[in-house]
Amino acid sequence: MATDVTNMVEGKGAMPAPRASESSLSSLIGGIVDDAQKLIENQLSLLAHDLRKEVREAKETGMALGAGLGLLSVGGLFLLFMLVYLLEWLARPSLELWVCYGIVGAVVTLIGVALYFRGKQKLDHLNVVPEEATQGLKENLQWKTNPN
Repeated sequence: MATDVTNMVEGKGAMPAPRASESSLSSLIGGIVDDAQKLIENQLSLLAHDLRKEVREAKETGMALGAGLGLLSVGGLFLLFMLVYLLEWLARPSLELWVCYGIVGAVVTLIGVALYFRGKQKLDHLNVVPEEATQGLKENLQWKTNPN
């Protein structure tokens, strides 16, 4: 027992040297900062990957929608011509051909306006950025700037 007290007083026992603890504390803090930086880099990489994936899917979807819309437009145009001539045939003595075009054109325009505003309303609520990756990145950046 006397040896333990003597060793502690002389600095040989259980009490570590102050420089060693400062060194280990600074290396511990440095390791934490390095891990936080790696975590933030990984989350940025994940966010970039998610964004690239979403853009690729949006591009493929846009191309398919564009091709479908083009064919639908051509087919719809022929059906509208058919509808104009059908209306003129049904009301042969009383309506001129130009009036039939006007009636069909007005109906199609009203439907188009309604669809436009519905699509615009949906577009206003569209969220392109992945929420989970963004939220995790915000939390880590907040922790890095203010660890308390």
